[in-house]
Amino acid sequence: MHKQKNLIEKIFKLKQQRRAIILAHNYQRPEIQAIADFAGDSLELSRLAAETKADCIVFCGVRFMAETAKILSPQKTVLLPEYDARCPMASLVNAEDVRALRKQHPKAKVICYVNTTAEVKAESDVCCTSANAVQIIKKIDAEEIIFVPDRNLAAYCQTFTDKKIIIWDKGYCYVHDRITMEDVNKGRNKWPEALLLVHPECRLEVIRLADQVLSTTGMIDYVKKSKAKKFLVATEDGILYRMKKENPDKEFMVVGSVNQCCNMKKTTLQDIFYALHKNQTKIVLKDDVIQAASYCLKAMLTYV
Repeated sequence: MHKQKNLIEKIFKLKQQRRAIILAHNYQRPEIQAIADFAGDSLELSRLAAETKADCIVFCGVRFMAETAKILSPQKTVLLPEYDARCPMASLVNAEDVRALRKQHPKAKVICYVNTTAEVKAESDVCCTSANAVQIIKKIDAEEIIFVPDRNLAAYCQTFTDKKIIIWDKGYCYVHDRITMEDVNKGRNKWPEALLLVHPECRLEVIRLADQVLSTTGMIDYVKKSKAKKFLVATEDGILYRMKKENPDKEFMVVGSVNQCCNMKKTTLQDIFYALHKNQTKIVLKDDVIQAASYCLKAMLTYV
């Protein structure tokens, strides 16, 4: 504990020296969220980073999140503390895949989930989040939509529209995809009075059991306002840190046995220290990729 306190003091000192800001995704380890200037979802944090006067952004998450921060703040230094922290779902589609899909469906518009690489964003018409995907699909001027990479989020969106959604079937989040109806039933048998909050990256059969289908930020906001005292949460277990901290009078239980993203848990306090001390790992993107991906991200704002 004494060593950790000393390490945190060193981090704060370096942060001040470098005019840096530390951002932590809702799925990060509790000790990472505890020292962050802001905790939230990936796009929310990138927007915050763009609005701050910080010269350096330390993004505690996975690589696509740090890339998004760089796209929105190209003039700033963006550091990903743990080099190997990558989103498996984001790696399941690439720019070449998107170009091939466009050739197969020339009339379709491409919507990419924010959980994609900068190169995929650069090939897409508009980006979306789990919170605004349905809204964008309804508003976009196209009857055919290519949606990458999350097949589960795409299937969920399809239930809200008559437009044809071309689903990239290879993409999914392994944490959410492994949550089953049996997992939900086990949770409900234990806590029959609890409300079930499900992330839209889950399979459709699990989503249909939900009391509320929400993004991570949506879940955090919902439990604050709800009069309920118990919640079953179908998403990655890192979210419990904020839920418990901000709602000490309420109880939470994560649904399922595979409820940790190993990549989200890779970042340590030591990594943050080295990121600030040694300027590692610096996010570098090509100018043309930043420009095209920025267009994709900004296009999203015209629909929400």
